[in-house]
Amino acid sequence: MNPVLKLLLEGGSLTTAQMAQVAGLSVSQVEQHLEQLKKDNIFLGWRPVLDLSHEAAAAASVRAVIEVKVTPERGGGFNRFAERIARFDEVESCYLMSGGYDLLVFVKGGSLQKVAAFVSEKLSSIEGVLSTSTHFMLRCYKEQGFLLRDTERNSSRLNVAP
Repeated sequence: MNPVLKLLLEGGSLTTAQMAQVAGLSVSQVEQHLEQLKKDNIFLGWRPVLDLSHEAAAAASVRAVIEVKVTPERGGGFNRFAERIARFDEVESCYLMSGGYDLLVFVKGGSLQKVAAFVSEKLSSIEGVLSTSTHFMLRCYKEQGFLLRDTERNSSRLNVAP
């Protein structure tokens, strides 16, 4: 495996100088690996892991996971559905799944009503979508491998209504 890719997967937020030291490469070699990974569409960008529960604007947003059952298209299978769904601004991630449903879609909206409107007006109205099952995320305890700790709020009850 590419040593820089391995460090990206395992190393979290290392600088290029730190990656070079760990991998036994020069900084310029690490930068060349990063550029090649970008050209190969493997390394798509840096993404910080943030606990936004303390930010009023972010805390006001709603995240949901939607299970979607579809009828695969002739000649396109599930790929066309997934690509079409992934283009919506509300969609953060979209995965082809095995099991009881076909696609797993992560969405974000300004309110419960906006996410519900997305599901009813945009997602479920796509021809070939058989059913959707929406699950709203109430609290995040771990994000991308990082534990989110909030001792003050851990003992309080969740706010269900605004």
